Amino acid sequence: MRLLEETYILIDECEACLQRFQEMRRLDMEPDFFNDVKPHVDIVHTRIQEWQQLAAHWIKSTYPKNLYVQQIDHAADAMEQFVVQSFYKGTSKKRFIQSIQSAQYTLKLLVSKIEEGEDDDVQ
Repeated sequence: MRLLEETYILIDECEACLQRFQEMRRLDMEPDFFNDVKPHVDIVHTRIQEWQQLAAHWIKSTYPKNLYVQQIDHAADAMEQFVVQSFYKGTSKKRFIQSIQSAQYTLKLLVSKIEEGEDDDVQ
């Protein structure tokens, strides 16, 4: 069930990014890149890459309807960008929110496919 667990963690990270972005704008702050941004981003990017590999393997082995490796790749790319952008108040709000919503859609679709009985045998 590692894929399912990782997917839920990334769903939570999407929400955390949105909250962080709103907080940075509210406080009118700029983060310290090496003390605040980089340590968090490094951890999350590693998690995203692992999730991307697990999800791609699961899709290739189970062939779920209406879910494709390209969607996983797009969500991973978007997440890698908006995790960084969430620290900066100058980020375009509309595009940022749309990126998060797109990634959340893919993450939640994957969860629903796994929970529908698509066997999650990825370890």
